[in-house]
Amino acid sequence: MNCMSELFSEEQSKSKERSIMVLLLWLGLSLLLAEQSNAVRNCHPSCHCEVESFGLFDSFSLTRVDCRGMGPSFSMPITIPLDTAHLDLSSNEMGPLSDAMLTGPGYTTLISLDLSSNKITKISPNALSKLRYLESLDLSYNKLESLSPSCFSGLPLAEVDLSHNRFQEFDMAVFAAKVNGEPLNVDLSQNKLVSVSTTLHGRVLNIQSVNLSSNQLVNVPSMAGLPLRYLNLDANPIKKIKKGAFAQLKELVYLSLSGLSELHEIEPHTFSDLQNLQVLDLSNNSNLKSLQPAVFSGLESLQELNLSGSGVTSLPANMLSQLPSIKSITLGQSIHCWRTQKQGQFHRQIGQVQHNEELHCNVDGIVL
Repeated sequence: MNCMSELFSEEQSKSKERSIMVLLLWLGLSLLLAEQSNAVRNCHPSCHCEVESFGLFDSFSLTRVDCRGMGPSFSMPITIPLDTAHLDLSSNEMGPLSDAMLTGPGYTTLISLDLSSNKITKISPNALSKLRYLESLDLSYNKLESLSPSCFSGLPLAEVDLSHNRFQEFDMAVFAAKVNGEPLNVDLSQNKLVSVSTTLHGRVLNIQSVNLSSNQLVNVPSMAGLPLRYLNLDANPIKKIKKGAFAQLKELVYLSLSGLSELHEIEPHTFSDLQNLQVLDLSNNSNLKSLQPAVFSGLESLQELNLSGSGVTSLPANMLSQLPSIKSITLGQSIHCWRTQKQGQFHRQIGQVQHNEELHCNVDGIVL
């Protein structure tokens, strides 16, 4: 009898445990559904809102809101959840961006904002002033011709896409008003730029990457004073690159000068200030027929040189002495040269094998 009581008591205990587990699961599911319902309830009916959770036990969450392509009939600002971090408002034909269009609950927490393809012709000086945490801003495919000097004031920007607009002149000093001093990447490709300036007046401007490809630049713009690591000048009508064009860009690591269809000359010592440059792209410059040895003077850290699709089919005989760190060179259409070590004999006096470094190419008869 006692045995039966013990079994019955044990069964009751297990039943209670199962009931508690079911209750906890139900409560958890209810909280989850309530959270999702709340996110949907605070989301504009024409937008899609997605909650992303992070941290231990999903203790931190943010919301990604997609309001693309709603059309010009919707009034701004759009209602969004309070914890919105990423907002896509692209393709909405917004027109001029006024001070009131990006204000209200949810906008103050934005980390990234996509305003591309909106036919934006003008941005009022304070239109972005409430976005105090904004790091990424996409204004590409609009109709911008100029920006207010205080346009980005107080924003901790890290990436700004201004490509496919109508800028003819641009002063990098517009980014001097941003806060926190973190490195900034700027895309100004596919505009109508004929002039790019950097008016600092003693201010520090931490821009590490600039894309100026596919513009109307006839000369290399002065970027002196910027701690650039990446610079792209592809597809501009530059005919000649002069000595001093890259003055004071000692931190530059990657330089692309590809597709300059009118380029026919690079002066000696043009790259002499680029002691830290690792990659130099001179590909697809069909009118560039030859390069003097002194052109490569100062490129002590260069590892990759791309001359494919250019008119240059041979290089100076003392190439290795000019480029002590070179690992790969590409010429013509399919000629690839690389640095190798030629095995030497054991030297008894110094007690080691001496190696002679050479450049080998996959095509015979290349002059190096």
